[in-house]
Amino acid sequence: MALMNYAQAACQALAEAMRADERVVALGEDLGRGGVFGQYRGLQQEFGAARVIDTPISEATIIGAAVGMALTGLRPVVEMRVVDFALCAIDEIVNQAAKNRYMFGGQGRVPLVARLPIGIWSGSAAQHSQSLEAWFAHIPGLVVVAPATPADNCGLLAAAIACGDPVIYMEHKELWGLEAEVPPQHTAALGKGHIARDGTDLTLVTWSSMVHTALAAAGQAALQGVSVEVIDLRTIWPWDRELVLASAARTGRLLVAHEAVQAAGFGAEVAATVAEELGVPVRRVGAPRIPVGYARTLEDVARISAQELLRELKLFVGSEGRGRSMA
Repeated sequence: MALMNYAQAACQALAEAMRADERVVALGEDLGRGGVFGQYRGLQQEFGAARVIDTPISEATIIGAAVGMALTGLRPVVEMRVVDFALCAIDEIVNQAAKNRYMFGGQGRVPLVARLPIGIWSGSAAQHSQSLEAWFAHIPGLVVVAPATPADNCGLLAAAIACGDPVIYMEHKELWGLEAEVPPQHTAALGKGHIARDGTDLTLVTWSSMVHTALAAAGQAALQGVSVEVIDLRTIWPWDRELVLASAARTGRLLVAHEAVQAAGFGAEVAATVAEELGVPVRRVGAPRIPVGYARTLEDVARISAQELLRELKLFVGSEGRGRSMA
């Protein structure tokens, strides 16, 4: 086991993939100096500027070039710095990368990984702090991944690079420095969630940075006599329906929490599926439908805190009149 942070874990996965397969290349802005968060540190020095490619500031050009690379046999890993900037390349992602395999009867495959970091980035305001995973989950042809830990950022990035279809890979902007142990040659499967904490009274489903908030809230709930099972989806599409349904069937309640705006967020898909399949009570927690403010006081209004989740757990358990009441 090696102790490394979230950025280093991803860098390790990419380096291992590039050593194993010369078709794997990386392109984006500032990769030569290691990337904005150090997630490419040392790669250009090892693999050269022909495989770790610094590009102009043109997101449409970067993604468009990567689609062409993928169609001709390469496996590009594309850096967009933040998901907000990827909106400048939405046509290339949605109408080219996602649809190519279908529109040409499988003659072309687009095995690219687009790294689109999501989430509130402290002090970065409305154009650098969005969580748009639901946008991409809505598009047929895209795989959508949202790792929460260094180990998963290593294992899931490796799986994304190996995938034969375009992957929207959504790291969280405030997790880059998070440290944890990463097993050697760590692997993870796309489409498989993870029970981050066992529980019996309620199932709490989440992903990305919110996993850590959910674990904190579940720890506080346990002190008040309620056992919360926390599920980290890890992959938004395909999502692990079987794991969630099995957990919700055991606990009898489902709460979905995400940092993204609650209105039309992906949590609605999870909640609706569980309600339709099991008929158990479901609730959602998400951000208000507002831009993220620059001032810390305004930014905090858009954040979901552990205390807010704990309050929702109290209301949920109390309103159902089941299990132990939370004081």
